[in-house]
Formats: sequence, C-alpha cells, structure tokens
Amino acid sequence: MTWNPHRTVVSTTLVAVLAAISLAACDPKPKTSETTAGQQVDSAIAKVEQKAAEVKADAKEATAAMRAQTSEGTKTATGVFSDAAITTAVNAKLAADSGLSALRINVDTVGGRVALSGDAPDAAARDRATALVRSVDGVTNVDNRLTLQKKG
Repeated sequence: MTWNPHRTVVSTTLVAVLAAISLAACDPKPKTSETTAGQQVDSAIAKVEQKAAEVKADAKEATAAMRAQTSEGTKTATGVFSDAAITTAVNAKLAADSGLSALRINVDTVGGRVALSGDAPDAAARDRATALVRSVDGVTNVDNRLTLQKKG
C-alpha cells in the first residue's frame, strides 16, 4: 500500500475532532449557569477547527519536505544517468573514429566533466579526441590526459 498524504490528513483531522469533542465533554471546569449548551458546542467546534488547522499546516509542511527530498533524489539520479549517457556517447564517437581506439582510451565522466586517459597514436588524434568529446551533448569540460604512443 502506498502512502497517501490526503488520506493521512483526513484521518488525522478526524482523530483531532474526536479528541476535541471528548475533551470538551470531560472539561473539569465547573459550568456556570451563564454558559449554554450551544456555547459549549461552539467552543468545542472552535477548538476542533483550530486543531484541524494545525494538523493541516503540519501535513503541508511534511508534504513539502518529502517533495523536496524526492526532487533532490531525482536530480541526483538524473545526474548519474546523464554522466553514464555522456560516457557511452563519447565511447561510441571514439570507436567510430578509425584513428582512435576506444579500447585504449579510458573515459570518466562526473557532472558533465569528461576526463580522457590512455594513449593516442599522434598529436592530431589527441586533438581530434578532444573535439569529438566536446561535440557530445551534456559535456561541460574536457580534461584530455591522452599521452602520445611511443613509436618503437
């Protein structure tokens, strides 16, 4: 069963109403002849309405806090997904380039920042790798740490 904030508010309000009516009926103060039954009922209703307003405010606050937590969790999950998607797209572009080997280039993405490490066959390929990474959506920065392969 899932949590329903509306059902919780209604249930809590009902409990508060019943408690207020019970408390009003058990009021230990002596009743003066000037207080009528209608006034006592009005007083009990006012207390119930006040409690209901307090419960409603508390429920709104709790709901807002939960929404904020859910929103933050979604942002974090989306960020991780975006980084994974960026890494996948970068690897695909590197693999499609005949001068670069995706197997020899390590791609790490954090917060849209891509770090490349490994070997490039020459300076032109190294520069091409940077250009390819920059062309991927979501990339905010490229740290190209590729080293040139030693001929030998």
